[in-house]
Amino acid sequence: MDEEFRSLLDRVRGESGASPAYERLAATADHGELAAVLTEPERPLWAREIAAFRLGVAGDRRAFESLVLLLNHRDPERCVSAAYALARLGDPRTARAAAALATNELRTAYALHPVRLLTALRAPESVPALIKTLRPLLSPHTPYWRVAVACIEGLGELGDQRAADVLTEALAQPRLARSAAWALRRIQSGRARGQAGS
Repeated sequence: MDEEFRSLLDRVRGESGASPAYERLAATADHGELAAVLTEPERPLWAREIAAFRLGVAGDRRAFESLVLLLNHRDPERCVSAAYALARLGDPRTARAAAALATNELRTAYALHPVRLLTALRAPESVPALIKTLRPLLSPHTPYWRVAVACIEGLGELGDQRAADVLTEALAQPRLARSAAWALRRIQSGRARGQAGS
């Protein structure tokens, strides 16, 4: 069993109240049965989460909408599981959805996992969205500095020269400076390798 799936099952076991449906959803190989859980009325959240996760990691795009909703959940553990499944889903809509969640300034408190998902996806949307999310967080008074650090680390991982200006600005913030310096070194070393190979 996938470690992330085992963690999900351990987390929602208490919510399920030892329901027979819990064991059934954990064990079934029937994707149709799992997909039905996502649309049937009055299904509890834990059941929808198990079904969406299992479909997502199997590459079944019927899980997409449910996983995006879970990615934007107030419970960070649900966001982690949703991001994991979305990264494996292979749906071309995923990066656009993650970018929309990450850049929504009304939802910045919940942007950490969309930001990390954008980094993992390495999609065309990733760098512009991370830059856009980071810019408003360059104030020393932002309460969302962990989101800012995740953006910076993501931009360093992606190594795109377009991030150099915003990362240079981040050097001025004590909480961000160390991560920003690392990210800039990554970008500069990647650029140097590219020039050496041309």
